Amino acid sequence: MALFQHQNSSVVSSKHVFIRSRQQRKPISTSVICGLMLFCLGMISLLTGHMASELERYSQRLARQSLFNLDESNKGPIDIWKSEYAKYFYGCSESSAKFPDAISEQESNGYLLIAASGGLNQQRTGISDAVVVARILNATLVVPELDHNSYWKDDSDFVNIFDVDWFISYLAKDVTIVKRVPDKFMRSMEKPPYTMRVPRKSPPEYYLDQVLPILKRRHVLQLTKFDYRLANNIDEDLQKLRCRANFHALRFTKPIQELGQKLVMKMREKATRFIAVHLRLEPDMLAFSGCYFGGGDKERHELGEIRKRWETLPEIDAVAERRRGKCPLTPHELGLMLRALGFENDTYIYVASGEIYGGEETLAPLRDLFPNFYTKEMLANQDLKPFLPYSSCLAAIDYIVCDASNVFVTNNKGNMAKILAGRRRYMGHKRTIRPNAKRLSPLLMERDQMDWDTFAEKVRAVQRGFMGEPDEMRAGRGEFHEYPYSCICQKPASDTGGNENGGHQSQQFKEDQGLRKRSSEEEDVALGAKEEEHEEVFPD
Repeated sequence: MALFQHQNSSVVSSKHVFIRSRQQRKPISTSVICGLMLFCLGMISLLTGHMASELERYSQRLARQSLFNLDESNKGPIDIWKSEYAKYFYGCSESSAKFPDAISEQESNGYLLIAASGGLNQQRTGISDAVVVARILNATLVVPELDHNSYWKDDSDFVNIFDVDWFISYLAKDVTIVKRVPDKFMRSMEKPPYTMRVPRKSPPEYYLDQVLPILKRRHVLQLTKFDYRLANNIDEDLQKLRCRANFHALRFTKPIQELGQKLVMKMREKATRFIAVHLRLEPDMLAFSGCYFGGGDKERHELGEIRKRWETLPEIDAVAERRRGKCPLTPHELGLMLRALGFENDTYIYVASGEIYGGEETLAPLRDLFPNFYTKEMLANQDLKPFLPYSSCLAAIDYIVCDASNVFVTNNKGNMAKILAGRRRYMGHKRTIRPNAKRLSPLLMERDQMDWDTFAEKVRAVQRGFMGEPDEMRAGRGEFHEYPYSCICQKPASDTGGNENGGHQSQQFKEDQGLRKRSSEEEDVALGAKEEEHEEVFPD
């Protein structure tokens, strides 16, 4: 407008020129004047819009600089054993006042049978979701059946792994749960229970529209292969019920709990703090991945023969897969990452794993980097013998020790890694390191081309945002079992010291968290959306 007014004033000040020459020139038409006015307005609009956008970007840069003062200070050494922000958060899974108590068995819409699928932790997700589905359907949940036919070939039943009475009583206000369908009811049925499999990640509306009518009509309904069959994003009260089922109701049996705690105490006697390392390096899993792990022609032949079991798997460029971060880190690579992050070679580590392809030879590089190396077999001795035939019991013992560790790190994206990451966030954001494989893998492949200090600095840089900090929690990111955002609450300032400095740091964290959310959209595309697209098919 200022520019337009300036142009008008110029016209007024030059009036005598136009009067003198108006007989020599043709009068300017109205359409030309209107066109010039529109052109000027357009230029003004373009100029002011450009200036506004530049001003906005500049102000955002200033805001980023001021709010990231805390982050700038973190560019130095960080506490690799715990998060300084963990004290501001706690797990909160209590239901709201509007969440009514469960209906009785007699008033329910029928009995819901669940056949879980996969290994221990995959079944754990299915059981937690089954509790929520029973609630959605107003159904009586029958204690779920565990999978006896998966890769793990474990004959354990629910009662052999979990405290069934605790499971029923803890969830009594949320869902009515029984150990079996009453015999009298079963004898009165004209047809056997109806069996169906629902699509993966079905929303509550699907269960109400497609499953509930069948349940009401048949009274007993079985859902098979029940793993990840409930949508990720659901009502908050239902999400909190998921957390109550997973983090509280599913308690291991007394023999498993006692042995797990015994191993934790043995680790604590050796060191005040320790790292738990979870490795997935079973021959079948490695063959399924199509990756190469450095074992030469022998490995290529053996894993290639195993891979032929899956006729539909395509040919894969193993080197390209590893460079893209699609392969599990080897024990040596995981050890190098930990040492680069700052863990010294006198650190005590507990290695949780099943069968390791290559055995001691595969583990030797990790043991060289961390000589204080222990496993359940080394710590339990004869106490482990009753559990050896049951892979789910062995996985449960590892779960207990990993959960109690000061730091948990894994070389994979399997169900145990996700479940434990979610639980450790819920229980106080205990340090949980997730390798940034997409950026870490190419760096590891090129480590011989740089000195150790440069390599370590680069590792610390790429691992920022993958260390289990509270600001990694984002609604809708990844699986809810890994990121239980609805069940993490921020403590009032009075509960974190109540002083002015504590409140300022809490506010600083929230502002820093908001900026990190905006600045990491690209990372979320790679780690959130693509995680759902690239779901594991190998049983876990």
